[in-house]
Parts: sequence; C-alpha cells; structure tokens
Amino acid sequence: MNDTVTPTDNHEQAETQARKPWREPATLRWVTSAAILAAGMVAGGYLLGNGLLRAHYADRTVTVRGLAEREVTADLATWTVAYSASAPDLASAQAGVDRDTREIRAFFKDLGFPADALQPTGVNVSSMNDRGNVTFTVRQRIALRSTDIKRAEEAVRKQFDLVKRGVMLEDGSGMSYTFTGLDRIKPQMVAAATKDARAAAEQFAHDSGSTVGAIKDATQGYFSISARDGDSGGGWGVSDTPYKKVRVVTTVNFYLK
Repeated sequence: MNDTVTPTDNHEQAETQARKPWREPATLRWVTSAAILAAGMVAGGYLLGNGLLRAHYADRTVTVRGLAEREVTADLATWTVAYSASAPDLASAQAGVDRDTREIRAFFKDLGFPADALQPTGVNVSSMNDRGNVTFTVRQRIALRSTDIKRAEEAVRKQFDLVKRGVMLEDGSGMSYTFTGLDRIKPQMVAAATKDARAAAEQFAHDSGSTVGAIKDATQGYFSISARDGDSGGGWGVSDTPYKKVRVVTTVNFYLK
C-alpha cells in the first residue's frame, strides 16, 4: 500500500528543515565568535575611554611651595679674640702679646670658663721701616669654644673689661653663635613644609572645583639659619645673637582630581 503524505506532514518537515541549520556546529561557532567579538569591542571601548579619562586626570596637577620656620637657640659659642702689640724690637712686641694673653685667660677664667676652652689659633709677625725707624708688630689670635651659651653671652657683655685690662682688640673679635642640631629637627620641618604646601594646593583646588590627590613629586629646598631678629655681623664690639630662625621651603607637585 502506498504511503500518503498529508499537507500537515509537509508543513512540519519544512519547519524542521528551517530550524536545522541553527543546530549545525559551524553555525553555532560563528554565532559564538560574533558574540565574543561584540563583547570584546564593547569592553575595549570602555577600557579605552576609561584609560583616556584617567590620562586626562593624570595630567591635572598643581605645583605649590610650602614654608616651615622654627625658632631655635644656638648650642655652640665661638669667639676668636684677635689682639696685637707693637714695639721697636721684636722681643718687646712679643712680651706685649704675652702679657695680653695672660689678661685674656684671666678674663675668661674669672667668668668661669675652663682653661681648655681657650686655644691659640695663629700668630703673625710683621715689621715696618719708616725712614730708618723699624717697628715690629706681633698679632695673635686665641679662640674660645663653649656650649655654655649663657656664660658666653655674659662674656660679650663684659668684653670691654678686656680693654680696661690693656688688651687692644682688633676687628673680627666678636662672638659667633652656631646651632648644630639641624639634623634633629629636619624631619619635622619637612613634614610641616609639606603640610603647608598641601594647604595651599587645597585652596587652589577649591577655587577651581577640584580636589587634591597624592603627591606626584617634590623637591626639598635648602635649610637656612639666620638671626631671629635680623642680620647681625661680627667685628670689634659687635656680637652675633644666639637666637636663630631655621627656614626651609619645599616645592610639591600634587595631582588634582
């Protein structure tokens, strides 16, 4: 008996043939590859855009300077006392200098300085012939070195007692004070200068509608030590001050967000 194909059977076979290509392995691989490629393009576009945005923000920086100052007291006093004596002969000139040396040592001893606080630092002998009249001059220097700042200040106040003792002080005989503890305060001062720089950067960022990010780079300036109340020079009758001002300026480059 012959098989009879109904119209319904033909319709089902057509649908089956229409759906069959989507089940083929090659077609499935093509669809999967296309989907992956599309997803990659989307992700790549996002990452590229995000990278450009980050690069844009990375270029936004502000460079500011920060200042830190601190008042300190010197911890070392040095006084090079220069004096001289002149005479028609060298022996008499040398005897005059020896007498002045004894008076200077007695002066500092009376103030309470130990003997080893004074050390000779140099001597010079010269002569001058004025129409046959020869004059010899002996110049000598003796240095005081002490960490007793209060006692050093007292010596300065009483330095004219040396003149009363007959000692002829020469130019350059003033007291000099030094602060030697810079290494101890450097870290705190650098931190303070950086904090001051950030405050300046934050003000700039506020005015420009930004926020301050991390430090991109920074440069530490030189530390300077000067008289607290203005410059003072040495010289006869003029003394340095033990009261100092330490100053440092840092240059900091901040990122802006």
